[in-house]
Amino acid sequence: MQLLQVLHLGTVDYSTALKLQETLVELRKQGRIADTLLLLEHPAVITLGRNAQERNIIASPESLQKSGVEVFETKRGGDVTFHGPGQLVGYPICDLRGFSPRIGAVEFVRRIEEVLIRACADFGIDTQRICKLTGEWTRAENLLTTESTENTEDSESKTSQATSDTEKKIAAIGVHISGGVTSHGFALNVTTDLEQFKLIVPCGITDKPVTSMEQELGADKTPTMEAVCNAVTRHFGNVFGVQILWLESLESLLKSGAEAAEYAGPPNQDTPLREPDDLKRLREEFEGTPNDDIHWA
Repeated sequence: MQLLQVLHLGTVDYSTALKLQETLVELRKQGRIADTLLLLEHPAVITLGRNAQERNIIASPESLQKSGVEVFETKRGGDVTFHGPGQLVGYPICDLRGFSPRIGAVEFVRRIEEVLIRACADFGIDTQRICKLTGEWTRAENLLTTESTENTEDSESKTSQATSDTEKKIAAIGVHISGGVTSHGFALNVTTDLEQFKLIVPCGITDKPVTSMEQELGADKTPTMEAVCNAVTRHFGNVFGVQILWLESLESLLKSGAEAAEYAGPPNQDTPLREPDDLKRLREEFEGTPNDDIHWA
């Protein structure tokens, strides 16, 4: 069974996470690490996908700067989205050619949607796909209202169906694939401050609001981030048919990746079993970063 390494990084600023993804993608292309899923949170940040339109950022550059919200252009698909505390972000670094049978970009995204649908179901949230709208959505509810009418002899009640509540987006998905290797991924709102989404038109969609697990369940029934991480990871393994290996650190990822490369066969037999210089420098940057910037789980 194919192996998927999972690393929970805690809170990481977007620029650092982007650099880490780019480095891991190159190492995955070279067969020097195995497929990897990074789980983390970001400080408040707005990202623009390949199809993004700047008019979907409602807040002015001055107000964003004052609030400390950075803006990044990215290579992922989709429009504009928001990342912030209380949102579980997942970056799968996977070689699609390694799956048997091989899967393409569309199937990869559909499987991520399935992972998130199952994870939310674990906590009592019924979600779905919507045709032509990538991501995960709650189901619209038919709201019933009761009207009382008076007549001469008695009072009777009539129940009528009001307009349906609309679907709400609980998770966004946007991926980039280069040389068959994926990056970027998904963002699931757990306890995210939904007011922050007023800074943008989320994913360029004007007629459907965003929601979170906390909004759907109530604060007292909202699962912890750790519980959501575990659920997402478990279903990732089931949906993609991979064996999960939890890692404790970035160094563990490199060590496990080197061991995987050792057993990968002739093309990789000459791969040195040591930490690659480029990722070693990146790890040293992480370890040298003050604790108030990077928080390790």
